[in-house]
Amino acid sequence: MSFFAPEHLTDLLVTYGYGVLAAAIFFETFGLPLPGESLLIAAALYASTTGRMSIATVVVVAGVAATLGSTVGFALGRSIGPRRLTRYGGYVGLDERRMRLTIGLFRRHGFKVILLGRFVAFLRSLAAMLAGATRMDWLPFGTANVAGAALWSAFYGFGTYWLGVEAKRLATPVAIGFGCIAAVVVIAAVILVRRGERLLLQSGEGRGQPL
Repeated sequence: MSFFAPEHLTDLLVTYGYGVLAAAIFFETFGLPLPGESLLIAAALYASTTGRMSIATVVVVAGVAATLGSTVGFALGRSIGPRRLTRYGGYVGLDERRMRLTIGLFRRHGFKVILLGRFVAFLRSLAAMLAGATRMDWLPFGTANVAGAALWSAFYGFGTYWLGVEAKRLATPVAIGFGCIAAVVVIAAVILVRRGERLLLQSGEGRGQPL
């Protein structure tokens, strides 16, 4: 059974509370394979079904951890630079093709990439470090970083909490149907995100920025 299975995530929350949520989200921004977003969703569900965690605290902790982690990642990216990041990027799925495309994206749409990148797995883990490596200015990065972290934590935190409350309130057959619909939406979103990344990579072929 996967260590990141829902029951194991819940066990982590029960044992370590908000600290494990903050740590997972903080270090996820460095590209480490930690289930930051999954823990946020698990914490919101735990709060809605048991009342043993405060959803407001969950959202604030997630937002602050995401902001701080990305800030450190940004500073680290500026010190490393794009060439060295590309050399070791293969360990986290960042090959040279993706790096060239990413440099182009940040130079044209850096603010939007940081703001919305929280909702894309690949960018959520590496966007801050990539922004630093491509020498994005501190002010637009910081503004987009804070806004993106707040939107991301509120969307997944409060959204999941509301779904959990509604699932408890509804009769079992309705709740099952509601859950199935939600699962289909999530799967469709994942497929669309992956398809979008492939299209971006294809469109970036031959137009990559120099490292």
